[in-house]
Amino acid sequence: MGKDQEFKDMSSTKAVLMGALASGVNGPTWFVLKVIFLLLGVSLIAMFALAFSSSDFIIVAHVTFLVFIGAVLFVLLSGFLAQTGLVSVEQQMEEIGLLNTTEEFKKEK
Repeated sequence: MGKDQEFKDMSSTKAVLMGALASGVNGPTWFVLKVIFLLLGVSLIAMFALAFSSSDFIIVAHVTFLVFIGAVLFVLLSGFLAQTGLVSVEQQMEEIGLLNTTEEFKKEK
């Protein structure tokens, strides 16, 4: 089994965990972060609708502030990714030192 096949068989969960342990951001980790921000946006829109329906402007102000914080976090994260760029899972595994361990483990089998 070649290296390319080994990395194609890697689950998204393992790739996200590699992204948490190594420097840089890999593709699956960035995808998970975008999904999380999308779900955050959906929940904030629901909170915003409920705040307007209650006619309490203090709650509307608080939810508006939460929307602002979420938007700023997403913009800052996108800017960070634009500066660092995407890193492949293979590079992250080599950096951590797991690539050799995985190959040696498969040779033992």
